[in-house]
Amino acid sequence: MGSMKRFPLAASALVLLALTQSACAQTVIAPEPTPEEVPAPTALDAELFYQLLLGELDAQGSDPAAGYSLILDAARKTNDPTLYQRAVDMAFQGRSGDGALQAARAWKQAFPASREANRYVLQILIALNRIAETAGPLKSEIALADAKERNPTLATVPRMYARVGDKKLAAGVVEQALADSLTQPATAAAAWTAVGRMRLAAEDNTGALEAARRGQAAGPRTEGPALLALELMDAKLPQAEAIVKQYMEGKPLPEMRMGYARALLDAQRYGEATQQVKMVTAERPDYPEAWLVQGTLQLQDNQDAAAEASLKRYIELAQAQRAGEEKNRGLAQAYLALSRIAEKRKDFAMAGAWLDRIDNQQDLVAAQQRRASILARQGKLEEGRKLLRALPERNPGDARLKVLAETQLLRENQQYKAAYDLLAKANAKPPLDPDLVYDQAMLAEKMNNLPEMERLLRQVISIKPDYHHAYNALGYSLAERNLRLPEAKELVEKALTFAPGDPYISDSLAWVEYRMGNKTEALRILDTAYKSRPDPDIAAHLGEVLWSMGQRDRAQAIWKEGLLLNSENDTLQETLKRLQVKP
Repeated sequence: MGSMKRFPLAASALVLLALTQSACAQTVIAPEPTPEEVPAPTALDAELFYQLLLGELDAQGSDPAAGYSLILDAARKTNDPTLYQRAVDMAFQGRSGDGALQAARAWKQAFPASREANRYVLQILIALNRIAETAGPLKSEIALADAKERNPTLATVPRMYARVGDKKLAAGVVEQALADSLTQPATAAAAWTAVGRMRLAAEDNTGALEAARRGQAAGPRTEGPALLALELMDAKLPQAEAIVKQYMEGKPLPEMRMGYARALLDAQRYGEATQQVKMVTAERPDYPEAWLVQGTLQLQDNQDAAAEASLKRYIELAQAQRAGEEKNRGLAQAYLALSRIAEKRKDFAMAGAWLDRIDNQQDLVAAQQRRASILARQGKLEEGRKLLRALPERNPGDARLKVLAETQLLRENQQYKAAYDLLAKANAKPPLDPDLVYDQAMLAEKMNNLPEMERLLRQVISIKPDYHHAYNALGYSLAERNLRLPEAKELVEKALTFAPGDPYISDSLAWVEYRMGNKTEALRILDTAYKSRPDPDIAAHLGEVLWSMGQRDRAQAIWKEGLLLNSENDTLQETLKRLQVKP
């Protein structure tokens, strides 16, 4: 026996110790166990002891299957859940999924009320991809949970099936298993949310939306259906927003309101997003993220003083939080924004001081880009370019970010040819990056090289047919030059099919209508777009349409608003100069 391999204490010794304690239960004082989970007292006789010892030795040696069989047999003899669980673990160690399932089912049969045994059966069936057999165990999992645990348990169901290959089958099985929960008032909202998430994973968005509706009907104030609806709030399912709005009418969690704000931002509905964020800062002034988003939106709308106050409030709150990646990224974003505000004021020393506070390597490119911009504003463009080129390239993504940063720097300083050449060099290397090709096309447009712009945009469309910016840019550029107007309209309308309601694409469509002589329709579209997104470009076009229709007072008022938003906007300045207007 001197050459015998040592086996882990957690395996054999603990099992034997458990049985020894069971045999001596009359002399050892212990807490009262749960009846379903404890074995009946049994004498650990020599034969059973030897069987357990041999099973463990075999499991650790050259015959794990024999060891598993011995332990499972001992579990059946003793009716001990500890041994059943050990048999399951041994099967896993031996990479025998079928063996693990056999042991787990034997355990469940011996202890029908054991939630742990049932959970093993359910998880093993999912791991073995025997999805059709999981309905019963899943139904038992919900039934065996305490009443107060049922909704949290229902919330975990979609995660259980997250790695399943046949998502449609899994969705059907889950719905079958949750049939009772779907009809019980206490669980209906959570159950419908689970069903909805399973349908969403199966790409049944319409079914997911219906589940969210039924979940909200069962529990109007519960977060689950509203969270599901937030995920469905994309261009193809605008109906989901009604569910979110209904939830927001109560007293939503600030996290939910911020989630809605993010969805609105994704849809480029900045005004509505700002309203939601303001409500969070009013209701929960100690909620950091809301101040960061509010400050970013205010800066985007050129409300520099308000943005500075919001961002500084965010920094104050965030610095009191525990350290973490999310906090670091948020602080870096705030410092970058404050640096931009200082730069706009030509306070370059303060702009640099804010950048010096950034210590997150992931934000190094953005920080250096701002430093380069500051240098360029001081007449040191080439120094700024060198600063960006000196950034390290740890992977292809870093190289791409450097190109984008230098291109943006050159564009901001009207060095369009240099920026175009930089992107042309980058795009000469495969694979083609549609974003970089699009940017190159926009620079060609700045250089008034329409054939090259069109060639590049059509290349983008061929690479990525749903790239709506390319359709919009080409359509608008044609309309701006009064060329091929029917084709321009078709291109812009195509862009809107990918991004319905986008105010900038709507602005393009209105401009096409105006060029085609449809002034009333152009005005209607521009009014809607400007209300959705007050923007100097849209203001320029809205004012020009009003001016052409004789509504000159209103046109001048709109132009004044546009100048307040951005007095240096190229489109607005060109419009005022061409029409010889001084608002």
